[in-house]
Parts: sequence; structure tokens; C-alpha cells
Amino acid sequence: MDFSQLWLPQLSLLLVLALPLLVLFLKQWKTKLNLPPGPPKLPIIGNLRQLGDLPHRSIRELSKTYGPVMLVHIGPLPMVVVSSTETAREIMKIQDLNFCTRPGSLVLEHVSYGFRGIAFSPHGDSWREVRKIFVLQLMSAKRAHPIGVIRADEVANMVASISKSASSSSSMSKPVDLTQHIFYYTATLMFRIALGRSYHGKHYDNAKFMEVVYKVGAVLGSFSASDYFPSSPIAWAVDVVTGLRGRLHRNFGELNKFLDKFIDEHMERGDGQEEDLIDVLLGIMRDQTSGFRITIDHVKSLLMDVIFGGLSTSAVGMVWAMTELARHPTKMKKVQEEIRAIVGKKGKVEESDLQQFRYLDMVFKETLRLHPPAPLGAARECIKPSKVNGYDILPGMRVVVNAGGIGRSPEYWDNPDEFRPERFEASEINFKGQHFEFLPFGGGRRICPGLNMGVFNAELGLANLLYCFNWELPSGTKVDIDEKIGFAIHKAGLAVHKKSPLLLVPVEYNGYSLFSCILILYNDHGAARECIKPSKVNGYDILPRMRVVVNARGNREEPRDPSGEYGSVQCGAWTCKPSYCFNWELPSGTKVDIDEKIGFAIHKAGLAVHKKSPLLLVPVEYNG
Repeated sequence: MDFSQLWLPQLSLLLVLALPLLVLFLKQWKTKLNLPPGPPKLPIIGNLRQLGDLPHRSIRELSKTYGPVMLVHIGPLPMVVVSSTETAREIMKIQDLNFCTRPGSLVLEHVSYGFRGIAFSPHGDSWREVRKIFVLQLMSAKRAHPIGVIRADEVANMVASISKSASSSSSMSKPVDLTQHIFYYTATLMFRIALGRSYHGKHYDNAKFMEVVYKVGAVLGSFSASDYFPSSPIAWAVDVVTGLRGRLHRNFGELNKFLDKFIDEHMERGDGQEEDLIDVLLGIMRDQTSGFRITIDHVKSLLMDVIFGGLSTSAVGMVWAMTELARHPTKMKKVQEEIRAIVGKKGKVEESDLQQFRYLDMVFKETLRLHPPAPLGAARECIKPSKVNGYDILPGMRVVVNAGGIGRSPEYWDNPDEFRPERFEASEINFKGQHFEFLPFGGGRRICPGLNMGVFNAELGLANLLYCFNWELPSGTKVDIDEKIGFAIHKAGLAVHKKSPLLLVPVEYNGYSLFSCILILYNDHGAARECIKPSKVNGYDILPRMRVVVNARGNREEPRDPSGEYGSVQCGAWTCKPSYCFNWELPSGTKVDIDEKIGFAIHKAGLAVHKKSPLLLVPVEYNG
């Protein structure tokens, strides 16, 4: 037998498969590439061992050794980290067009319905058209008013919920899990903005829907071997054995059923009702004159972007802001004095008040400088051969901007680890990605398109927490600033959350019975109704989708609203707004910690760092 007949075909096939690698090797040898420096890597796992549990911190330290352009390997995949304002400007402005696409991902492709949304889609004509729809239709001035009504309603619900939690303790020193209240506020707010209503108590339940969203978020934050070894059948098998693929299909399928129900309900209802985001998208889908046609999958993917993109950004910023203020009581007092002086005795902070809060704006900027939700941003991918700071960046390489490291660099900030909002007093730095020493929402073409809504959500919620309450730590505790990495919708980016819940204690405001007011608020108005079309009641305008309740115990003596500006038509939870005004202090003998922990939190598809322990404060009477 001629054995050459057996091995010759295999040898020929091997040479054919090896030819591209040989060509690539010769090409690289010929051009003498100048790749960025980086730490030594191990076979298979690359630099994963050096990155540890908090990669953003490890990368910050490594960049001090290897410079502003550093090459690390996530498994076999090369990733370039830029850690200076000059290199960030190169990536996000000068060469933005070459670094504005996203790397592929098994999980993200599935959850984004084949990359039909904004957050995860590669750069191209489809992405540009979908982003245009998002910005012009969903984030337009036309949508500002209905979203503002929803935002005010959910802020009121959050304040009422905190008041109710505080009233359940006779000693009025019961700690409140502020982290939980804040995350529930942002979750219900984004559900209503994206889906048109809360669905709570109907055939859809917020709690169930939120549970499904968290399950999908946990999958988004999970390790996928296929993302790091894209063409390996072994990686595919690893994802099967670990259960990732099973969880992905099961949890995403459950979420998809919810979206189908929401969309079907909108398609079946008649005209004449106020449009929400689903209505707007369905209208665009039906428009035969549009040059770019969107499908139901585009609608679902954009809804996912809105829900996941808005959930954790605002919540993480609010929790870190309250954490830092609890650690710095003089700063908290200063911002509360500003808010209360401007708002006076209106009983609540309104959206129109925000532009007057100069110090609150500085507090929020300083919070995001120290604790950006995604300190490494969302990963970009190089499209064609480029040079950054003299180093070669090859097509297919992932590139991340170390926003967290830049924000804590002594090269750009005095005493960078100190919480000092006053540093922004004479500064024109904003959130728009134009100042490369401050990039909490990214920059360039891939800047977060919903950043204005996210900032409004956070600042209005934060302002009302500081106006209505004083905050204390529970007795014998301190505030940690430990971080954790958890789900946030920046896959390949990290979102950093406080590791533990933030626990603080609220105290009753003098002059009104908090408990009786809560009874009126929750028990005396009956089931809420919803306005269908513009109406007038007692001369006041009632808009579609406003909730309306009837005060069934109006014949009994009730706490009177001293401001008197709302008369007999009052909105939602603000009926008893003076009762919600607390001051917040730390419990006796305690400090605020800022320890972090790694864990899941709804943000953009990647990992997020949380406060390690709950924020515990004590509510104290505020004589406003």
C-alpha cells in the first residue's frame, strides 16, 4: 500500500490552513510592528491573572508602569488601554472613525436581536440610522414633557416609600436600605419610560418583570469562553457545560415574551391615546415612506437599550453621591442648604429647579469623577491599521479608554483621591465628552446617547432625597467604599458599584404626623385611575396617563399643606409632602465607608462596581 496516499491529502490541507498564518507572520516581520508595551502574559489566559477581581484598579496600577498606551491580553485577545487625555482624544476625536465600532459577543448578539440597537451594534449604515431614530424621536424635546411627568411621579413614590419605611419604627431610628430604594426608583422609572406604564398590579407585574431583567443582566455579566476564543469548538462546549447557553436562551426567551406582550398590547389599542416610546417606534415601523425600514427586532433591541442603559447609570451615581456625602457631613450640609434655600417650602424639588443648583451639579460631577459607572468604558474595536502615541494598533484589536484612571490621575487633578466638589467651581467641564480628563459617559460617536436623561434622573432624585431628609449613619457603623463588579450594560466595559447596600436612618419632620399621612396616602384614596384624554377638573388641566385618586376620607381632619399652591387638586405622593421632609445623620459613633464589591447591577452590558455594604443613615427631624 502507498502510505503517501493516506497522509498527502492531510498534509496539503494543513499547508493550506497554515498559509494565512505564514503570510501574517511574514508581513509583521517585514513591517517590524511597534506594539504597545504591557505586562508579560501567560499561555491561554493572557493577563487575566494580573487583572484580578477589580480589573479597573489593576489596570490603573499597571498603566503607571507601562505608560499611557498599554497592551494586555484577555485570554488570547489583545486589548489596548489608553490612560491619558492625549491618547483619549486620539481615540475619541482625532481617529474616532477608526475606533467607533464594537467587538462581537455571543451574548450581546443574542440579547440585542442580532445587533439591531445602538449600544452593542458595530459601526455602519444601519447603526447610524437606528441612532438617528433614537436621538431624534425618542430623546427629542417632544418627549421631554411626558418623560418629566413620569420622572416626577417616580421621585414622589421613592420619597413616600422611604417615609413609609421610616414610619414603621416607633423609635424613628430604623436604618433604610437606600440602595434598594434608589435602584427601585430607577428601575420603575425606566420601565415606564420604555414601556408606557408600570404594569404593576395588572397582568404584568413590575416585580416579575424586574426579576427577569435581572436574570438577563446576570447572563450579560457572565464569562463567555466564546467571546475570548471565538472560533474554538472547545469554548462553545465550555459555555454549554457551564450552563451559560442554557441560561441565555431560557432567561432571554422569558424576557422576549414580556416584550411581545407589551408590543401586542400597543398594536391592539386604538388611536387617541398619548404616545409612548413603543408607539413611536411602531409608528416608524409602519411608515412606508421611510428610507430605512425598521422591524420588530429593531423595536425590541431599542427597548432593551433604553431599559438596560438607563437603569444602573443613574442609580450607581446616586448611591455613590449619597455615600460620599454621608462620609463628608459638611459637604452634605452645604448642598442641603443650597437646595432648601432655593426650593423654600414648596415641599418638593421640581425639574425646573435643577439649573439653579450649582453646588449639587459639582457634587454629582465629583462623584462621577471618582466613581464612574464604567471606569473602562465600553470596548471599541480598531477597524484599520493605526498609530497611537507612536504605537501600532492592528485591525480587530480591542481598545478601551481608562476613564477611571484618568479621573484619578494627579497629572490632571489636585489631590485626586479627595472628594472635593469645589474643584469644579470655576470649571467649564461638562458631561458631554469634550473634556478628556472627565469621561463618565464616554465620548465621540459612541458617547452615551441618553446621558442627558440619565443625569436628569439622577440629579432630580438626589435633590429630593437631600431636600426632604437629613441623613445619618446607624449607631456604631461607618460607610465603606468597597467596590464590586456587576452587570451593567457596558459589556467589555466595567461598571463599578458600591459593594454593600447603603443603610441610613430617616427621622420624622416636626409638625405633622408621618404615620397618619402615610395612611391617607396609601389607604384613603382607593384604587388609582388613569386619565385617557386631556381633561379639566376644578379648572386644572389633567393630562393623559396622569394617575388620579379620590380622597375617600376627605371629610376627616387631614394635615394641611401650608404652601397651599396646589389647592384641592394634588398630584400623587406629594399630597402629604411636608411629612416627607427629614434630615439625615450618621448614627452615633459611626463613619461612612466607601468599600466596594463586585456584583450584578442593571447598567449597560458589562461589569459594575457597587458599594460593598448598605448605606445606613438615621432620619432626624427637620424643622423646615
